[in-house]
Amino acid sequence: MAASPDVIPVAAVPRPKTPAPDAEPQLVPRRHPGRLVAAAAALLVFAMVVNSVLRNQAFQWDVVGRYFTTIAVLDGLLLTLWLTALTMALGFALGTLLAVMRLSANPVLRTLSWGYVWIFRSTPILVQLLFWFNIGALYPTLGFGIPFGPEFISIRTVNLLGATATAVIGLTLHEAAYAAEVVRGGILSVDAGQIEAAQALGLGRTRVLRRIVVPQAMRSIVPTAGNMLIGTLKGTSIVSVLAVQDLLYSVQLVYNRTYQVIPLLMVATLWYIAITSVLSTGQFYVERYYARGATRGLPPTPLQRLRGQTAALRARLRTATAADAEVRLDGDR
Repeated sequence: MAASPDVIPVAAVPRPKTPAPDAEPQLVPRRHPGRLVAAAAALLVFAMVVNSVLRNQAFQWDVVGRYFTTIAVLDGLLLTLWLTALTMALGFALGTLLAVMRLSANPVLRTLSWGYVWIFRSTPILVQLLFWFNIGALYPTLGFGIPFGPEFISIRTVNLLGATATAVIGLTLHEAAYAAEVVRGGILSVDAGQIEAAQALGLGRTRVLRRIVVPQAMRSIVPTAGNMLIGTLKGTSIVSVLAVQDLLYSVQLVYNRTYQVIPLLMVATLWYIAITSVLSTGQFYVERYYARGATRGLPPTPLQRLRGQTAALRARLRTATAADAEVRLDGDR
């Protein structure tokens, strides 16, 4: 009996390949062509900018390299770092005191703290520096004694404050106003229930502040304090108007003599970028330290992130190699 022409033998019908029972499912990542186009465009613009900077003869990179580590520039850099560290230390010490006064139940202390922050945050830093530099014109003498009564000590203010001392006082008083708000915000960020629970356990106020409030407040204080530190580092350049020989004033002295303005400004710029990068790295690790217990896992360090990306790339290469080998094996069969 002949088979019907519309009937196809079962053996001739191709069957789809079924994966082996022990084979793991293959996850195919979703394609994102838009990301590739955006990344390519960004890299192209970045390459154009780098090319224009490196090949522009006006930057005079040989002059930049010659003056980058000169004694005058390094002395100005050391003064800038010293001024930044001293200003931040004194500013946060005074700012912490102002924050405690602001959170006090004493209305007089609260009002005085609020008034200090209001005045020094409302006045430009350049105006404050010029005011302290010319304090002798406003107060020829400073005395200590009984109000509306006799004075016990009197000091003439003419030439009392030099340029460096004026810079320290002006920057410290200015930073203290901002540090007070940073510390106050960090303390207020701690849940009141934490303090109540510690007090219920019988812990003293000092121990509650040291073991409960401060570690949790630092998570809010450190990021803003890091920004303040970097801002203070760059803001110290304003003391050049007082002839303080910081980094910027040192390069100004050089290019006023050599008339090589652009390369000397690039020297100061590169030093500011280098120091800011180091401070940003330190800020990352300090934030990571105080993030313990706040999240399920600490954020990876740059080295850990690099290791993870390298391991993922190796895994992709092994998977691609295995897939190519399997395709060639199927072709040979």
